[in-house]
Amino acid sequence: MAPISIKSVLISESVDPRCRAILEENGIRVTEKQNMKKDELIAEIKDYDGLVVRSATKVTADIINAADNLKIIGRAGTGVDNVDVDAATKKGIIVMNTPSGNTISAAELTCALLMSLSRNVPQAAMSMKQGNWDRKKFMGAELFGKVLGIVGLGRIGKEVASRMQSFGMRTIGYDPITPPEVSASWGVEQMSLEQLWPQCDYITVHTPLMPSTVGLLNDETFAKCKKGVKVVNCARGGIIDEAALVRALESGQCGGAGLDVFVEEPPKERSLINHPNVISCPHLGASTKEAQARCGEDIALQIVDMVQGKKLVGAVSSTQNYFSVLCYYKTCISKDKPQNIIQLFSTC
Repeated sequence: MAPISIKSVLISESVDPRCRAILEENGIRVTEKQNMKKDELIAEIKDYDGLVVRSATKVTADIINAADNLKIIGRAGTGVDNVDVDAATKKGIIVMNTPSGNTISAAELTCALLMSLSRNVPQAAMSMKQGNWDRKKFMGAELFGKVLGIVGLGRIGKEVASRMQSFGMRTIGYDPITPPEVSASWGVEQMSLEQLWPQCDYITVHTPLMPSTVGLLNDETFAKCKKGVKVVNCARGGIIDEAALVRALESGQCGGAGLDVFVEEPPKERSLINHPNVISCPHLGASTKEAQARCGEDIALQIVDMVQGKKLVGAVSSTQNYFSVLCYYKTCISKDKPQNIIQLFSTC
C-alpha cells in the first residue's frame, strides 16, 4: 500500500502511554485532550491528521465533517460503533480498531459472570458485608454438565469456549462466518439459532452491534429457551432487548443475567441494575492493565505501519469489499446461511 502522511494525532481519551510514545518515536506529533464536549472536539479536530479514541468519544458525522485534514480514526479497542463509519468512508477517512487487544480480558470477564451467576457470588458477598449468614438463600448450581450457548464465535467466543469447557460444560454455538468444522476443532458444535435456544442452560453473546443483532434475545427468543436460562452480555448493549430481559426475569423464564454493557451508558433506567437476579458491571470488559496496554500499543503500531506503507491492519472502512461483506453478513444472520458468507469472504 502507498504511504499515508500523518503528522499530527489527537488522543481524546485515556490511552496507555505506549501509544503516544510509539507515535512520537516515529515522528508524529501527539496531543492529548480528554473529556472534550462535542463542540470542543469539532473545534479542535480541524488541526489534526489522526484521531485516537476508546469508547467514550462519539465520533459523529458532524465531527467528521469538521475535520479538514483527518485521514485516520483509530479505535483503541474492538468494535467501532461509537464512530460513524459511513460518514468517515464518504470523506476517505480510514477507520481502524484493534481487534485482538482486549480478547482475553473480555473472555475472562464473561467467564467470571457465568461463574458468579451459577453461585450467586456478588449477592452472597454483599449479604455478608451487611452482617448476614444466609447459606440457604444463595444455593447455587454447578456448571459441570451444563450447556453453554455461544452466539458469535470470533476471537472472544473461542476463548470463552475453551475456558468453560474446563469446567465440564458442553459448548454449542452459532456464527454466520466461522465454518462449523473450524469451531468443532475448538469443541463447539454449531447449529442454527432455532436449534440453539432450547438447549442452553446459559447463553453468552459475542456479536457486533448492527441492525440484525439488535434485540437478538427478545420476548420471542426467550420464550424458546429453557425456563430459568441465564444470559451474559459482555459485547454491546442492545444485543439483548433490555425490556424483554426484565420481563423474562420477572416471569422466571430467565433465571439471571450478567451484564457489562447497556443500551445507555451509564444507564438511567435502573430496573435491570436493581433486579436481584442481575449482576452488573460498568463496562469493564477491556478494563485491565494488560488489555489497555495492548490496545494502546496496537493502534499506534497500526498507524505507523500505515504511514510507512507496510500494511493496513484493523481497517473497517478502507475497501468497498468490506461493506459488501458487512451487508451480506447482516443478511446471513437473519437467514442463517453461513456457507454463503464464507464463499463471499474468500473473494475479498
